[in-house]
Amino acid sequence: MPGYRNLIKYEPRHQNGRLVLSIQNEVFNALSYATSKGFQIHPDAFAMLKGLDSDVLKTVQEIIRSKKTSKNAVILVDDIKNLFSPKKDEVAIEQVCTVLLDPTEKVATGEGVEGYTALFRSRFEKSMRILGQRPDSKRISKIASVKQTSHASSKMVVKGENSLHGRTTMVAGLLMSRRTKKNGVEIVVDDNTGSLSMMVVTEDVKKQVLALALDQMIMLELENKKNAPGLTVKSVMTPDIPDHLPNRSKSEAYVVLISDLHVGSRYFMEKEFLRFLDWLSSDDDLVRKIKFVCVGGDLIDGVGIFPNQDKELLEMDVDKQMSHVTRLLAKVPKHIKVIVIPGNHDPGRRALPQPAIPGKSIVDHLYGLPNCMMFGNPAFIELNGVKLLMYHGQSLDDIIATTPGLTYDKPAEAMKVFLKARHLAPTYGARTPVAPEHEDMMVITEVPDILQSGHVHVTDVQSYRGTLVVNSGAWQSQTKYQQTMGITPIPGLAILVNLATLQPFVQDFNQ
Repeated sequence: MPGYRNLIKYEPRHQNGRLVLSIQNEVFNALSYATSKGFQIHPDAFAMLKGLDSDVLKTVQEIIRSKKTSKNAVILVDDIKNLFSPKKDEVAIEQVCTVLLDPTEKVATGEGVEGYTALFRSRFEKSMRILGQRPDSKRISKIASVKQTSHASSKMVVKGENSLHGRTTMVAGLLMSRRTKKNGVEIVVDDNTGSLSMMVVTEDVKKQVLALALDQMIMLELENKKNAPGLTVKSVMTPDIPDHLPNRSKSEAYVVLISDLHVGSRYFMEKEFLRFLDWLSSDDDLVRKIKFVCVGGDLIDGVGIFPNQDKELLEMDVDKQMSHVTRLLAKVPKHIKVIVIPGNHDPGRRALPQPAIPGKSIVDHLYGLPNCMMFGNPAFIELNGVKLLMYHGQSLDDIIATTPGLTYDKPAEAMKVFLKARHLAPTYGARTPVAPEHEDMMVITEVPDILQSGHVHVTDVQSYRGTLVVNSGAWQSQTKYQQTMGITPIPGLAILVNLATLQPFVQDFNQ
């Protein structure tokens, strides 16, 4: 961990409608830094620096970094111009962010029963297309057809004729209910022709069924067993992601994954976060290769999110909290793209999917940062050819609460359920609000190379079938609510991923 310089808290002011830092402090710090590194600033360059609408200290730091191999220890006007005019080939090769899915412009909430009917129809159809890629899917029968066949088989048994015992059939549908009984687990599956109740009796299959998320798509192999009433489940399959070789960047570049700042909270770890921001402006060899910072939601703590929240807030106004987080993220060097999605504490609607954090109604804030990109939740993007699925992770609460063996201590294990179900919020009617959209945008239709979530404040990194699964922790110390829930956060860490190798690294800013 590199050493850190002392951080100076700047006083903000407004100029031409934009938030800028105190020129006096900026120039003083820039001059001190240049002198400490053995550099001088040409008078013309000095005049240009004073007129910049950006962080002068960081500008000088970046210029000195680029001039290390030069014998000229004077900062010139051309050095400043070159810094703010990067070469086209560098931008094209190392800083390409392509949007594959952003729900912001697609959100058009339906109403009531009709809206949710359309949502689940969309979920079923999208999931069936995913299942259609499996060889076994050719055997899938409609539930209405299976019920007719099963009914006919029962009549044949009563009459003593040849029955269909021993034969198997396949059905696919959404898991609507699951109840544990003395003789097994009873489940109900629904497709677009009806619903079907069946029993799971073997121990292996019972474990599989209990690990499923309610309302997710499943494919079942059924059989009529002798001495067993009705249909029993022989095997269960999920859409799941296939084993795959992930995409990689052609050139070495890094993305930093963070989330859950909760600015405005008394528990926000501002000192540690400032260390992180300072590190992004350092001369560290690794830092020079960082091209993206992805913030996975809950930038602020919000107001009125939970009962008695006001007792835990330093800033009681959402607009002030947004201004604060904007001042912080403005410190990220301009050559690094900052990609932001909302969480359940941020402004805007809380139901999934969420559009991007609104800007125009609150003085634009983050939209005024030239290197900041704002997307909805979830967002599927491509960084230098690597596919990253960003999802804040609200539904992790439901997954952990209903799946045996899962805990908040290992959120990456719970995130694997998303990939197995091919859905980011499968369970409806629990803690996670889901809007009645006409299209279910929470279905994972395309396999990501990296899946990033936050929400639970515990840093965890695993790999699953070629996909890197990252929970990016938090920058908030343990709250009273987390104490009552038995949640021990792991804050103050940043996850770095080398896009050329998908190798993750953890950087600790707690000391």
